[in-house]
Amino acid sequence: MLNGLSYGLLLFMLASGLTLIFSLMGVLNFAHASFYMLGAYFAYQISTWIGYWPALLIAPLLVGVLGAVIERYGLRRVHKWGHVPELLFTFGLAFIIVELVQIIWGRAAVPYQVPSELQGSLFTVFSTTFPTYRAFMMLVAVLMLAAIWLVLTRTRIGLVIQASLTHPDTVEALGHNVPRVFMLTFGGGCALAGLAGVIGGNAFVTEPSMAALVGVIIFVVVVVGGMGSLAGAFVASLLIGLIQTFAIGIDWSPVTSLQNLGLAVGPDTPMYSVLSLKLSQVAPVLPYLLMVLILIFRPRGLMGKRET
Repeated sequence: MLNGLSYGLLLFMLASGLTLIFSLMGVLNFAHASFYMLGAYFAYQISTWIGYWPALLIAPLLVGVLGAVIERYGLRRVHKWGHVPELLFTFGLAFIIVELVQIIWGRAAVPYQVPSELQGSLFTVFSTTFPTYRAFMMLVAVLMLAAIWLVLTRTRIGLVIQASLTHPDTVEALGHNVPRVFMLTFGGGCALAGLAGVIGGNAFVTEPSMAALVGVIIFVVVVVGGMGSLAGAFVASLLIGLIQTFAIGIDWSPVTSLQNLGLAVGPDTPMYSVLSLKLSQVAPVLPYLLMVLILIFRPRGLMGKRET
């Protein structure tokens, strides 16, 4: 349960930035996972110079500044042509970032390690230990969720950001710079992805393919939760994290259940190769199966709003 929650909260850290950018700007950023990768590599490089804790603060800020610059001098220029050019721009940007990372840090994984203060186990349940760093991941994700909610609902800048999407002319008439608001929003969403990279890069593996590994699952989370719904992304992240973790841990197969019922099931049984598949073997497919079911029975997602 705890492993599933920690993985789900990491997915939420990734999906939250993408959800904010889409809900506030209407831009589906295909390069979002690449900013996650940059956060991990920036944190690795900074941690080798001045340590992990400064990297935890500096790396997301650098990713956020880079995202704001890309929005100002790249994405904004294609925004007026519609959503398709935006998608193509971010799609190409993802490839460029991967190539730059390989040029600078190489194609092999880098030794980005968990800080010594957070190594070891926090507690033991029966014979299984729960790592201290996973608890730290969960704490950071919860604090980030609380910070996003407070900024969007309890601060003036949050109200301006939300109003800029629905009533940009009115916001401009009140003296606010709407393009600058969008630039800061895009940069903030990229910074959230960078923070996820700082937290997740050393928990897993920091390598050039890490963006491709998580890029698809992020969009699954956003679709299942509901496009543009931050609460939906949170629920979907936890749901997918728990589904995958329990599927690996239970390790059940239909053949076992049929044999327990007294049925003679063997290699000669029709579809034995399918029935003998263990749940752990199909665990990577389950999130996509969930997404297909959601699209069939509830196309707007778990908590998405119906378009009018």
